[in-house]
Amino acid sequence: MFKQIICIAAISAFISGCATTKDTNAPIPVDATALEASLTKQETNILGAIDSCNQAQSAGYAQLSSQIEALNTKVAQLEVKKEAAVVPVVAPVQCPPSPIGDKFMLGAVEHVYVDEVKASFDTRIDTGAESSSLDARNIILFERDGSQWVRFDVFTQGEKQPAKTFESKVERFVRIKQDADNKSDRRPVIHAHLEIGQYKAETDLNLSDRSHLEYPLLLGRKFMQDIAVVDVGQTYIHGKKQDAKASKTK
Repeated sequence: MFKQIICIAAISAFISGCATTKDTNAPIPVDATALEASLTKQETNILGAIDSCNQAQSAGYAQLSSQIEALNTKVAQLEVKKEAAVVPVVAPVQCPPSPIGDKFMLGAVEHVYVDEVKASFDTRIDTGAESSSLDARNIILFERDGSQWVRFDVFTQGEKQPAKTFESKVERFVRIKQDADNKSDRRPVIHAHLEIGQYKAETDLNLSDRSHLEYPLLLGRKFMQDIAVVDVGQTYIHGKKQDAKASKTK
């Protein structure tokens, strides 16, 4: 009987020991609710990080675009300044002659404006002639206030147009000898104001009929002395700008 009791006690102790022994290979119980909450929190954190990254990237793109636009503006301004600084130089058809010392250059033929008759003329620049002469017709001498005056006609627009009559005080008379076989010609001399291009000068002009000559006006050595030099290889160095002025005064 005692042995049976001991046996029963042993069996009970064995069963009790088995019940209290843990199985290391048994699955760990999982709380589904806690797991879902954790996953949701992680998802929220990831989405927040992605959104922050997108915002930072957008801000970077905006800043970069602003910098590129500012750079393009500076480049455009530099190009405008470069274009403004480069001024094309167009050479004139005929450059005005440069003064030689205190003298100016004349060609063999120039266009000369004579203020006393308000007209311009194709003019022969003749270093071989001493005095200067203007083509005048119907020359009549008369007195005014005790002084000698002269009335004369000038074809200011060519002989196809009527001549105009002018009066001027006589400065003196000169005798011009055309050649050895002819007698000297006594001519009245008037004082005249001339313009050749941008240059202005004064000289005396003797009045005579130059209808047989090519040029109605001749300027000789006395005019050129100390103020001009002549390049016989050129003509109309100073152009014909006097035409416009003459047309306004007619």
